[in-house]
Amino acid sequence: MKRQVQVVLVGLLLLTGCSGVRPELGIEKGQLTPCPDTPNCVNSQAQDEEHAIAPIAATGTLSEVKIDLLEVLDNSKGSNIIAARDNYIRAEFTSNIFRFVDDVEFYIPEQTTKELRIQVRSASRVGYSDFGVNRKRIEKIRRKFKAINNKTLSQ
Repeated sequence: MKRQVQVVLVGLLLLTGCSGVRPELGIEKGQLTPCPDTPNCVNSQAQDEEHAIAPIAATGTLSEVKIDLLEVLDNSKGSNIIAARDNYIRAEFTSNIFRFVDDVEFYIPEQTTKELRIQVRSASRVGYSDFGVNRKRIEKIRRKFKAINNKTLSQ
């Protein structure tokens, strides 16, 4: 019994480190940080099939699009908005059980039309595989954003 308690305590101690250290992210020369070689990241600016994901299409001004995106993130389970400035938003998503943290970024490059493309990046801080969690998260955000963005346009 004493051995089982020790194993559980060591396991819990190891899992407390699963949040990892907040990485330095952001936009450099119009690009989000590239994905690492591991398959636990998606990026709409990536060229390779493993990491590539489509940007999120949006209609409206930068301000309107940003408000809609922040509403989606505010209503997303486990999200915490870290930065929301100019044309950039960064959020952290924390899983329920093991408290794994994923970093999610949105970059809205300036356009001369009301058709905007939100560049996205979602990556796990620790581990190798995420079993598709980051890709699924972005697709879920895309669906929710589209519903809100369409509603905003019709008002």
